Amino acid sequence: MPWIQLQIPADPETADQLEDLLMEMGADAVSMEDAADQPLYEPDPGTTPLWSQTTVTGLFQADRDIEQLCTDVRDAWHQQTQQPLTDIDVTLVEDKDWERAWMDDFQPLQFGERLWIVPSWHQAPDPNAANLMLDPGLAFGTGTHPTTALCLEWLDGADVKGKQVTDYGCGSGILGLAALLLGANHVVGVDTDPQALEASLENARRNGVDEARLDLYLPGSEPDTKADVMLANILAQPLIDLASHLAALTNPGGDLVLSGILSYQAREVMAAYEPWFIMDEPTQREEWIRLTGRRNDR
Repeated sequence: MPWIQLQIPADPETADQLEDLLMEMGADAVSMEDAADQPLYEPDPGTTPLWSQTTVTGLFQADRDIEQLCTDVRDAWHQQTQQPLTDIDVTLVEDKDWERAWMDDFQPLQFGERLWIVPSWHQAPDPNAANLMLDPGLAFGTGTHPTTALCLEWLDGADVKGKQVTDYGCGSGILGLAALLLGANHVVGVDTDPQALEASLENARRNGVDEARLDLYLPGSEPDTKADVMLANILAQPLIDLASHLAALTNPGGDLVLSGILSYQAREVMAAYEPWFIMDEPTQREEWIRLTGRRNDR
């Protein structure tokens, strides 16, 4: 049986309200997706992460009258908000196993030569590689975005065996756990969101990582453990604000890996770290930048 699919553009202020409205109108399922190919980073505690341009999609039974359904949705929206709802895209979609279709979209990903990110429903393509079992999630990162991929590729090419690593803005724990699978001795993960710390811990358990090798903290509560490798995949302005703090937590000669930076922001971020680090030239993928450097002896 086909389905009637309604797609409505929204912003973070209206997306939840539209979701509730479509459910009230009898939708069998409602979903939200990025309408502008934007990365979605960890939300502030207590907030729901949404893109600035979101598409809200409702699936309705095919026996509904399409014209009447759209009229009812517009009328209900106007009654609730006193605002018009002009953009409703209507399509008929085939019936299929939606869960299976979603799962098929996510295949194992290789980063460099040694490192794979593998969804739990797949077999590891290379059993002898460093295989991080990690399922797709909404906000915490699974390696598909260029910012994360750039950091994973750096880790694959680096010698982290026996080293102390800090993953500042750890999200799902993907970078820190990859470092542990590649031989790092211990990882400190820091994130503003308690849910991210829970996700990191759960992913560590799923991958059989000894929990003694991974310590997780909210910012301000982390120890002054000095890192041989400092990883921070967040955003440009927080990276600038954190420059002196991350420098203080990095050993002399230690490696710095920064991402979450747009190309036009690279020089400003580099300048913030140059008092403490010898910075390399940026590495770019699409519009995103990875910055690396080494802590000087001062």
